[in-house]
Amino acid sequence: MAIAHALSGDVVDLRGPSTPDRTIALFKAPDLEAMRLVLPAGKQTPGHSVPGSVTVHCLSGRIELLLPDRSTQLEAGQLAYLAGGLAHGLRALEDADVLVTLAIGGGG
Repeated sequence: MAIAHALSGDVVDLRGPSTPDRTIALFKAPDLEAMRLVLPAGKQTPGHSVPGSVTVHCLSGRIELLLPDRSTQLEAGQLAYLAGGLAHGLRALEDADVLVTLAIGGGG
C-alpha cells in the first residue's frame, strides 16, 4: 500500500507513535522534501551527500551526525544545517525520531 504524502496546506502530526526502523516520506515538492526517520539505537544510515541544503532535526532520542571531519551529537529539540554536497550519515545513540528536510530541484 502506498503512503499518502501530505498536500499543500495539510497538517502532519510528528508526535504520533512511530513504527520501529521505518522511514516515512512526509511530502515531496519540486523544491523541498521532508522525511521522518525512525532509528533504533545502534542503527546507522549509510554515508551520502545530496546537492541541496539539508536540515536534521532530532525530535526524540539522541543521534550522532557523522561528517567527514568530525561527528556531533544531537538531542531531542536540536537541529543541524548541512550545506549541499556535504557527505554525512546518522547513527542512533538511543532510539530516535528524526525530521530531515532536503532542498531539491535546484531550490537550495
